[in-house]
Amino acid sequence: MGERGGSAGPAGPAGGGGGHRAPSPARGNGGSRRRRGGPPKPEHPSGHGDSAEEPAGDFRCHTVQESLLSSASGFSNYRGVLNWCVVMLVLCNARLFLENLIKYGILVDPIQVVSLFLKDPYSWPSPCLVIGANAFAVVGLELERRLAAGSLSERAGSALRCLNLLSILCFPAAVVLLLPSVTPVGAAFALGIHTVLFLKLFSFHDVNKWCRQRPQNAPKTPQKPPQGGEEARRANGDVAHREVEYPENLSYRNLYYFLLAPTLCYELNFPRSPRLRKRFLLRRLCEMLFFTQLQVGLIQQWMVPTIQNSMKPFRDMDYSRIIERLLKLAVPNHLIWLIFFYWFFHSCLNAGAELLRFGDRQFYRDWWNSESVTYFWQNWNIPVHKWCLRHFYKPMLRRGVGRRTAQAAVFLASAFFHEYLVSVPLRMFRLWAFMGMAAQIPLAWLVSRFLRGHYGNAAVWLSLILGQPVAVLMYVHDYYVLHCNNTG
Repeated sequence: MGERGGSAGPAGPAGGGGGHRAPSPARGNGGSRRRRGGPPKPEHPSGHGDSAEEPAGDFRCHTVQESLLSSASGFSNYRGVLNWCVVMLVLCNARLFLENLIKYGILVDPIQVVSLFLKDPYSWPSPCLVIGANAFAVVGLELERRLAAGSLSERAGSALRCLNLLSILCFPAAVVLLLPSVTPVGAAFALGIHTVLFLKLFSFHDVNKWCRQRPQNAPKTPQKPPQGGEEARRANGDVAHREVEYPENLSYRNLYYFLLAPTLCYELNFPRSPRLRKRFLLRRLCEMLFFTQLQVGLIQQWMVPTIQNSMKPFRDMDYSRIIERLLKLAVPNHLIWLIFFYWFFHSCLNAGAELLRFGDRQFYRDWWNSESVTYFWQNWNIPVHKWCLRHFYKPMLRRGVGRRTAQAAVFLASAFFHEYLVSVPLRMFRLWAFMGMAAQIPLAWLVSRFLRGHYGNAAVWLSLILGQPVAVLMYVHDYYVLHCNNTG
């Protein structure tokens, strides 16, 4: 033992006895000081907690640290909590779906959708309105050709352009209000097409006007390279092609490419994809078909019964039941809205862009991370946001209008189009959609002024989840009172 202790002596503390081994606590502390130059770390015992022997001389197992759920801990991995939320969401909606099937049976009828567009199988007013929209596009092109040739003055051209643009909005609205054979859904579709045409032709006229006003020797704006890195450039990047100059762009081919392209802002030369990706296009088409059927099924099976059951509380002005119906409607309405967002902005627009080899695929940004109402409206619908910024907001700033006034004007213009697309097809004017959009102005100020971070994001989500079903119930109630109450 003595020899073994002596041989272990060099590993002990300095001057710690030659042949005799020091007590274990002294050796443990001394060894720690020699190895680390100070007291042993608190993690040392816990680090060897699974070993057979407890480290001698230090029995500490605690240190100063925060709980994981405290913000001061710096812990951020809550993936398990997110998975739990998803599981709970699936289970809760599965229960609601089963309860709905037991109570109402199967209500899904895809054939019934046709009657929403056509009241009379021999009369197709809504498709005729869509086809007739081509006349306004042709008129706009001919006006630009005459302006480019100099056979029409700029002042007369501006007056005729305004008349053509106003006709795009007024003519289909008059047809919908005067013809009882136009169904509300068909009218909303036709008015939506005319609204898109209005925005596109407005941009078409503006860009051609800028080209005429540009001096002949002014340097041309270089083509912007596609954004998104090398992978995006390979998938959606530009290819070498001859640039079109003004007035060569005033052709039917150029105009109709723009009218079919998934954008509202006109350019003489759009970024083009190098090739058509057939597999990508097939996935988008399958998504379009699947989510179309899913939306129809959810509306028929889930939303319609809930809306019908909400009419009696509205008639009786039973506020507790109205709130209960509102909260019950909020879940399917928000789910359908999310599905619609993916179906339209990702599946449909990407499918159209792929067919046309349109290179700019940024149809939305991360609106789900919005910490302010303004950020949401700037990022959930990029085509509309670009149009408002380019043809409405910036021109107002150049005219000396204040920034907040210009933002309010953009919200009010959006409120007008929301009301136009709802009140005209329903043939009643209640201004619920207009007031809902106008209310975004004070809401945006309140959220940006008093809420930050996660609280602001929660406020944006709450406004989306509860705001839409309120408008739906208000319009359905008024439509029911005007058109269906006499049969009740």
